[in-house]
Amino acid sequence: MAMSKTSKVLLLIVGIVSVVVIVGVIAVALLAESFSRPSVPDNSVLVLSVSGDLPDYVPEDQFAKAIGMNQPQSFTGLLTQLRKAKIDNRVQAVMLDINFPGIGWGKADELRDAIKDFKLSGKPVYAFMQLGMNKEYYIATAADKIFLPPSGDLYINGFAAEAMFYKGSLDKLGIEADVIQIGPKYKNAPDQYTKKEMGEGQREVINAVLDEYYARFTGGISESRNKSVDDVKGIIDGAPYNANQAKELGLIDNAIYKEQVYDDLKNRLGYKSDDKLRTIRGGEYRDIPSDSVGLNKGEKVALIFASGAINVGRTNNGPFGGSMVGSDTVVAAVNDAANDDSIKAIVLRVDSPGGSALASDLMWYALENAKAKKPVVVSMSDVAASGGYYISCNANKIVAEPSTITGSIGVFLGKPVVKGLYDWLGVSNEYVMKGKNAGIFRETVKWTPEERAKMEEGAHNIYFNNFVPKVAKGRNKTNEDVNAIAQGRVWTGTQAKANGLIDEFGGLEKAIEIAKELAKLPADKDVRRVVLPAPRPFFETIFGDNEETQTSAEVKAQEALAASLPEDVRRMFRYASLFDQMKNGQAMLMMPFELEIK
Repeated sequence: MAMSKTSKVLLLIVGIVSVVVIVGVIAVALLAESFSRPSVPDNSVLVLSVSGDLPDYVPEDQFAKAIGMNQPQSFTGLLTQLRKAKIDNRVQAVMLDINFPGIGWGKADELRDAIKDFKLSGKPVYAFMQLGMNKEYYIATAADKIFLPPSGDLYINGFAAEAMFYKGSLDKLGIEADVIQIGPKYKNAPDQYTKKEMGEGQREVINAVLDEYYARFTGGISESRNKSVDDVKGIIDGAPYNANQAKELGLIDNAIYKEQVYDDLKNRLGYKSDDKLRTIRGGEYRDIPSDSVGLNKGEKVALIFASGAINVGRTNNGPFGGSMVGSDTVVAAVNDAANDDSIKAIVLRVDSPGGSALASDLMWYALENAKAKKPVVVSMSDVAASGGYYISCNANKIVAEPSTITGSIGVFLGKPVVKGLYDWLGVSNEYVMKGKNAGIFRETVKWTPEERAKMEEGAHNIYFNNFVPKVAKGRNKTNEDVNAIAQGRVWTGTQAKANGLIDEFGGLEKAIEIAKELAKLPADKDVRRVVLPAPRPFFETIFGDNEETQTSAEVKAQEALAASLPEDVRRMFRYASLFDQMKNGQAMLMMPFELEIK
């Protein structure tokens, strides 16, 4: 039925009014936000919560913040708080409330460096933990004083690395993984699906990583608590300890409650006994613009974040948790930064175990072109391995923490063979094919010798004709030298530096410092950090855009399902979804899954 003229007019009026109302709400909210910025009292203590997921970067949405929506804290945001507080004369101390932060050991080292840098201001840092595990205590040792409540405990028991294998489960389901690995001793990402226990290469790598981490852990405690390394090792062998035992051993400064820690800070900062300690929480201090204290000014440096498993397409959140680095998103951001004359350098922050070989190569090519126009520096976070190293290797300089996991230069591909599952379910199928290799991606049979030869040819091409030569070019090595330290071998940052795979130790701030130097910018002046791509508008994150294929309801349903599963199961499904891409011929550049060390 055709719409009447009156109806059309009414619909137009309603539309105009709706737009005006929405614009008005946005304007009022943003205006209110600008007037409601917190004030920082003089001689105050900044209380920072070091807890939760702490993803590398979370874009801030000003409108969402203005209407009262909570903004999640990011790891780089936490570092920014310390940078601001260091030069903000109103803040005279920092209190770290450490409660199981979801970060790896690379970020733990970076946070300790940031705490030490803050202490150069002469302002004290206190750390409070209700319960201290290895990582929590390691972070706390960078502070001036460490506290536990009287009922707290310290579990610094040493290091354990867990490796999970799912072949037994797949056998019961009648599923077999048919894989090809270049660097079979060390490129053991598929081992979780093809073996029931660690292989020789995986055990060698994990032991090497544990040795590195244990040495840094005991060394850090030794330095901060004025003990010999041998004494620290003996203390670790006797752990865990309750708070009073930890105090007697000199591992903490006192076993007192948080309110009593505040009283200690009052004395330290010269408060009167009846004064109330003036504090500002990190969530409030985050609203203090960096430029208001003299930071984030000057020439522009682009920051591009590549956090998560690498995939073709747009960056998004995976269906079973964790972010996915989309090649389309990163390539567009790199191209924008390269073509913007006001941007003087590019810093790529990589926190990725790798993923799609195709997506990695697309990003590598964009960075190679950008490097011809301006300096490109890579800052490695917890992990930048396999595909994560592929996209890093051609940078002008690579910066990593000693405990960063990197390397894993190798490739694998494969497909799931589900014939047994089909038989169990009573499902049968037939293929009608034209072409000798038309059935190469059949899911019910393993590769024939001819098919396997073709797939091996493709894997060798990626490794020997692409990955190794590109690393060799980027790191000024011969192909033979790279192959000798590659073959899927995982390295710590310390080992990578010794092997010439990285240039400098440090975190994001060190990478920015080097970028300034390469761009010939004044070392004593800050730069304006421009994050690319720019954060998506609030309404786009809610309603999606024309390129979105999933509805908000579908995403919420997936998140609810993922939240109901144990973390180990979510991890398995996360990487199984990446493996599912291999049935379409995609090769994978990925480290041995998530190396979780507790």
